[in-house]
Amino acid sequence: MVALIWLLAGIALIAAEVLSGDFVLLMIGLGALFGAGAEAITGNLYIDVAVFAVASVGLLVLVRPALKRRFLSGPDVKTNTDALVGASAVVLATVDVQSGQVKLAGDVWSARAQTEGLVLEPGTKVTVVEISGATAVVSAEP
Repeated sequence: MVALIWLLAGIALIAAEVLSGDFVLLMIGLGALFGAGAEAITGNLYIDVAVFAVASVGLLVLVRPALKRRFLSGPDVKTNTDALVGASAVVLATVDVQSGQVKLAGDVWSARAQTEGLVLEPGTKVTVVEISGATAVVSAEP
């Protein structure tokens, strides 16, 4: 009967992990499953609790950090304006060092040339060098 309680507690904690997503409840749930196994083998409540505690702490300390690195950090994905650096754009209104417009990622952006004296005419393909506020700093594509 006690093994069934350990088993149900473990399953409930593992299921609750879906809501938290931080791998803490998963580790404690797995510890409870180890406790259920200890209960089924020994029938001694003190051993069950010790197995549960050691397994849970061990999983939290040793396994959880590796799981978090593997599943939660993911690859270094650029987002927002960082993702636009290096992208191609097309000049809509003449771009010089002070002003201009480009079509970038389907949107019209204010733009300025990266280098002094560079003038880019409409229709020219450019590369985004940086995003400065709401302005794309561009250079001519080679």
